[in-house]
Amino acid sequence: MERYRFGRGEYQYFANPLPALVAELREELYRFLAPTANEWMSALRIPADFPANLDSFLKQCHRRGQKRPTPLLLRYEKGDYNCLHQDVYGEIVSPFQVIFALSRPEDEFTGGDLLLVEQRPRAQSIGHAIRMEQGEAVVITTRYRPAKGSRGYYRTNFRHGVSEVLSGERYTLGIIFHDAA
Repeated sequence: MERYRFGRGEYQYFANPLPALVAELREELYRFLAPTANEWMSALRIPADFPANLDSFLKQCHRRGQKRPTPLLLRYEKGDYNCLHQDVYGEIVSPFQVIFALSRPEDEFTGGDLLLVEQRPRAQSIGHAIRMEQGEAVVITTRYRPAKGSRGYYRTNFRHGVSEVLSGERYTLGIIFHDAA
């Protein structure tokens, strides 16, 4: 991460074929989230089609040259962190990704909260710090979400990162649905 100025820590993308558990999580979670993805895009009046299954969605990615899988394993040690960012790897982007906590906070590490910053139009940003227990998962938006305003829905942009790990080691699994260019 440090060489790209993304923060400090290590990350490794899985290669195809994905490990069976990672592939199953990616397929099942995508199937569950695809209807909401379509609802979000409709509310924002953004033309998009998220098919009912991951294989069809990945075929869309591959037609646009996005063929590298994006699920990844992240490891942070004392002093490591992840700068605020969005996981956008090409033209086709799923509005959701899922983060799984693999380590036990306070036992295996301290600090290292998941950070979300919501950038609202013409307003100050809102920060959220999420402490995840081992085995918990959180679905976050990859780029933006619809928010209801007085004149319909508008887009609020999000970035995510990880606060500094104060001690120990923190591991997470990231399931990103779109493939990368």
